[in-house]
Amino acid sequence: MQYSLALHTPKKKLYDRIEHLLSLAGVVLNGRRPWDIQVHNDKFYYNVMRSGSLGLGESYMNGWWDAAQLDEFICRLLRAELDAKVNSLQDVINYIGAMLINLQSPERSYEVGRKHYDIGNDLYEKMLDKRMIYSCAFWKYASTLDEAQESKLDMVCRKLELKPGMRVLDIGCGWGGMSQFAAENYGVEVLGVTISKEQASLARERCHGLPIEIRLQDYRSIDDTFDRILSLGMFEHVGYKNYRTFMQKVRNLLNEEGLFLLHTIGSNISRKTTDCWIQKYIFPNSMLPSAKQITESIEGFFVLEDWHNFGADYDKTLMHWFKNFRSSWSTLKKNYDERFFRMWKYYLLSCAGSFRARSNQLWQIVLSPRGISGGYRAHYK
Repeated sequence: MQYSLALHTPKKKLYDRIEHLLSLAGVVLNGRRPWDIQVHNDKFYYNVMRSGSLGLGESYMNGWWDAAQLDEFICRLLRAELDAKVNSLQDVINYIGAMLINLQSPERSYEVGRKHYDIGNDLYEKMLDKRMIYSCAFWKYASTLDEAQESKLDMVCRKLELKPGMRVLDIGCGWGGMSQFAAENYGVEVLGVTISKEQASLARERCHGLPIEIRLQDYRSIDDTFDRILSLGMFEHVGYKNYRTFMQKVRNLLNEEGLFLLHTIGSNISRKTTDCWIQKYIFPNSMLPSAKQITESIEGFFVLEDWHNFGADYDKTLMHWFKNFRSSWSTLKKNYDERFFRMWKYYLLSCAGSFRARSNQLWQIVLSPRGISGGYRAHYK
C-alpha cells in the first residue's frame, strides 16, 4: 500500500498532487468536460489526501465538489487505478479489524439491515421496479427496468429448472419480489429469509395469499430441506470468514438432486474489506468476493455447473435507479434531507461508474451437490 498522509503539506503541493493524479485519469480540476470536477471548498484537497476514498465521498456529501457526470468521473478514476494510489489510515484500520473480528457474525449480521435496508420502504418503492428487486437487472431482451428485472427473475427460475410443487429457499429475499415471481409463475412453495425488519414486513404484505413464508432470520439458523436454493444480492454481506460456513449450510439444506443459484457482485481481486466510504455510509460489514474466494468456498461441497457474468448490466440498472430516485426527490425529501440526497446520489452513481470501469462484476453461478447426470444446460434464453 502507498500512503499519502499530507498532514503538513502546503496547500499548493496538495493541489499539485491531486491535479497530477487526476490527470492520469484524464480528469481536469475545475475543467469544463462533464467528468471534470469543480472544487468549491479548499478543504477538499486535504480531505482526499488524508482519507482517500472516504475523504472523496464525504467531501462530496459536504458539497465541497461536484461533477456534471459523477458516474463517468468515478469510472475514469477506477480505470486509471487511482484507488490504489491514495490510501488512508482508515483503510489500514478496516483491514486489521476484518482480520481480527468476524464482521459478519450472527450477532452483527442484522446491522446492515438496520442501517441500510430499514431506512424507509418509501425510498426503495420509488427507486426500484414494480417488484422492488434490489439487484442487477438483465437487459439483453428488455428496454425498461420492469422488463429487465422480470427477465432476470425468469432466467433465475429457468436456470434452477423450477417445477410446480418444489420447495424453494430464497436467502436474502428482500421485499419478496423473487419469491412472489417464482410462486406465481412456476407454482413453487417458497421460504424467504431476510435480516431487515422493514423488508420482512412489506414482503409479507406483497406475498399475501401465495405459498410463501417470510422470516426475519439469519441464514445460519435455518433448519429444513429444499429442492432449490437461490440467493440474489446477499452474498456480499457474508464475509470471507464465513464463505465456507455459508456454502456448507446451503449444501446441508439442499436435496441431493437439487440446484443452488448464487447471484452476487464480484471483485477482480481477493480482498478482506470493502471501500471505506461504502463501509461507513451504505453497507456496514460488507465485502465483495473474488472468483478465487468463491471457488475455494465451494470445494468439497458443490460441483460448478455454470458461471454467467453480466456485470456491465449493473451500470444500466444503477443509472435507472438513480433516474427514479432523482425524479421522486420532490416527494422523498419530506423524509430525507439534502445531505442524504448527495450521499445516495454518490452511492448510486459511483457504483455505476465502478461497473462501467469493469472493476466490479455480476455473477450468477449454478451449483449442484454431485453434478447433473448428463450435464447441465444453461438457460440464458
